Amino acid sequence: MMIAGTILSNDIPPLMTSDSGLKAIAWMEEFRINHLPIVNNRHFLGLISEDDIFNLNSPEDALGNHELSLSNLHVKSYQHVFDVLRVMTDHRLTLIPVVDEKGDYLGCITRKEVLESIAQISSVKDPGAIVILEMTQRDYSLSKIAQIVESEDGKILNLYIHTHEDDPLVMDLTLKINKTDLSAIQNAFMRFDYKIKALYHEAQFDDELKNRYDMLMNFLNM
Repeated sequence: MMIAGTILSNDIPPLMTSDSGLKAIAWMEEFRINHLPIVNNRHFLGLISEDDIFNLNSPEDALGNHELSLSNLHVKSYQHVFDVLRVMTDHRLTLIPVVDEKGDYLGCITRKEVLESIAQISSVKDPGAIVILEMTQRDYSLSKIAQIVESEDGKILNLYIHTHEDDPLVMDLTLKINKTDLSAIQNAFMRFDYKIKALYHEAQFDDELKNRYDMLMNFLNM
């Protein structure tokens, strides 16, 4: 299970109350982030942003000498990566602190760790191909669809359901299958009268998706 405690990073150190605002800015520039956690020993005090630092009257002074309205945004180590993604997206965070039940700081999660985890869950790096089926909500049966795929020695690695905005009773089912050639599975779906909206063999889709993922990772590491 992909939870916060398994993807946290200790590469970015937390700030202490004895650290200055100038040090905070230097670290933000070094790690290319806009937020940093502040701790007292191991206890998590809050999250400080780049804007908070710029608003300090004396950034050279210790952070503990300032009245800071720190954000208490954080996640617990047992929360799922989707919860992490939701908090970071809702509050536009570049990292999120991870704390234990006592409120002690365990580490942080950056956008890079979240994206890598989502990619792993989504089977982005696994070889395979994509088929998109269009059907009504009433006709959707995952067990039947999986049986058709497995009858042709395939396995469903991941799936995604998208409901049509103009007709909520109609849906697109996107399947990632562990076969590089979907010809046999395509014929099987056609025999059972499934409407194939699109089909992408590995050469058409998977390499391009991997390349875009690698480009995104390279961009985050710049």
